[in-house]
Amino acid sequence: MPASLCSTWEIISNVNFEGFMIALGIGHNLRKIALKLKLKKVIELQGDLYIIKTASTFKNYTISFRVGQEFDEFTKGLDNRHVKSLVTWQGNKLVCEQTGEKKNRGWAHWIEEDKLHLELYCEGEVCKQVFKKKVNE
Repeated sequence: MPASLCSTWEIISNVNFEGFMIALGIGHNLRKIALKLKLKKVIELQGDLYIIKTASTFKNYTISFRVGQEFDEFTKGLDNRHVKSLVTWQGNKLVCEQTGEKKNRGWAHWIEEDKLHLELYCEGEVCKQVFKKKVNE
């Protein structure tokens, strides 16, 4: 993982988040709340263990993994599903493929210029988020 991914990031754009949440089966009321949130993402590397924390004033989610090792993930607080996840490097992108109830599900993180990009996808819907590095990092 490039050291440039490890930082604290604040969201600056969030395109098609609602479409992605609909694909996950998230209800109307929760979607309306989620669309108003300002997300913060913290990416850390501890040895070969990657930790990605996504935080908001409403819910937080933390995932930890080792690249190339499949693991069981429970998406608690998101869509509350059990999935098998595998994170790999594909070029300069850190990509996670998730298998389970929903098809073609996963995400990809990468740095472009000084921004962190995240694509979330599920069943043909793609959400594109962009984050800037938090000031004082």
